[in-house]
Amino acid sequence: MRDVPIGGDMIRLGQFLKLADLIETGGEGKVLIAAGDVTVNGEVDVRRGRQLQPGDVVEVLGRQARVVE
Repeated sequence: MRDVPIGGDMIRLGQFLKLADLIETGGEGKVLIAAGDVTVNGEVDVRRGRQLQPGDVVEVLGRQARVVE
C-alpha cells in the first residue's frame, strides 16, 4: 500500500484515483467507480465525488493507496 499525500484536508475519490496513479484516465475512473470496482475503507463506493479524508484507504484492481496530509 502506498501513502499518497494530498494538498489539503480532503480530496474527491475520482481525483484521488488519478493522483495515486491507480488509474490512467478520469474516464477509466468513472467506469470503475460506477461498476463497483472501487472500495474505500473496505466498502464499495460508487460516488466519484465522495470526499476522502487523511487515513482513508482506497483499493481498485487489487492496488491500494492511503490518503495522507
